[in-house]
Amino acid sequence: MRKKIIISAFSNLYTDQRIEKVCRTLHENGYQIDLIGNNWNGAEKMERPYSFSRISLSSKTLKTAYFEFNWKLYHELKNKADQYTILHANDIDALVPNYLISRKLNIPLIFDSHEIFSEMPAIQGKMSQKLWRYVEKTIIPKLTYMITASNSYAQWFQNKYKIMPVVVQNAPRRLNFNIEIPENHPKIILYQGAVNPFRGIDKVILAMRYLDHVVLKIAGDGPRKQEYENLVINENLQHKVQFLGKLNPEDLRNMTLSADCGMSIEENEGESYFYSLPNKVLDCIQARVPLILSDFPEMQNIKKRFDVGEIIKNHTPEAIAEAIKTVLNNGRLSYQAELEKASEILCWENEEKKLLDIFQKAAQ
Repeated sequence: MRKKIIISAFSNLYTDQRIEKVCRTLHENGYQIDLIGNNWNGAEKMERPYSFSRISLSSKTLKTAYFEFNWKLYHELKNKADQYTILHANDIDALVPNYLISRKLNIPLIFDSHEIFSEMPAIQGKMSQKLWRYVEKTIIPKLTYMITASNSYAQWFQNKYKIMPVVVQNAPRRLNFNIEIPENHPKIILYQGAVNPFRGIDKVILAMRYLDHVVLKIAGDGPRKQEYENLVINENLQHKVQFLGKLNPEDLRNMTLSADCGMSIEENEGESYFYSLPNKVLDCIQARVPLILSDFPEMQNIKKRFDVGEIIKNHTPEAIAEAIKTVLNNGRLSYQAELEKASEILCWENEEKKLLDIFQKAAQ
């Protein structure tokens, strides 16, 4: 039985909650974990009950950082992996070295696709999109074990590459909700996550023109932060919009618990967004906070099963404001029964059973 798992990812190990949950679950179930990341997005101090390390990158651009990381990761895996190892690659930007070492040593590889990397908005029409598509079509059809984060993603990969991934949703751990719902004045609308394009952030900022006694809090950082800060100033909305920056996971959880309405209103700029089930949706559900949601398949599915908020009609500021008003007028308390039911189903304790099953198969 293979008990050693080398988990690798390009993403920030400190803030990537999916990787943290996966590592902790496997560690608590008797696997020896060796987590490898890098220092591209910072190297915050971390304490984990398992081994972890960060590859030091000297690259100045993301493009060269990917190449440098993959080259150095290959040599790390070559030095650390043996016949008793299971390799676990998180997203396609860590897949190539893992695949090469798995073939070289004839050991299992589990690929976890957090999104459809080749269809992300940031690379649409670029040379990098062609590169990631080439990696996908070259390697994914040859894989035995694959995980992904939503049912729609799994269907996409099956249609495209004839592989059916195991769906492990990125749900948070079950929260036994026993806090008193705050009476906020003004009411709090919360955006949490990367401040990237096509997340609906600029649209909800403009929607604040139509909302009174409401404040929008933006918890996160990213390439569009400066642009959106300027938009707030230009629209004279400084009294209605607050940028909180990137919060550590515990502070973010507390901020989510305090909100009156969350939001996940990604725009349809590529299949990776269209078929996603964003972390923030499941985080808000676990915090028993209602949401406004895009009219996308995974969010439609949750709304049909559980009345956890409102689907926006379109991405105009007026439509977004209308959905927010509906949630706030209904009140957070009115959604609690449905949020409670959803929280019992959409939690990590249910998802980790599927994770453990696939690693058990790979360990044999």
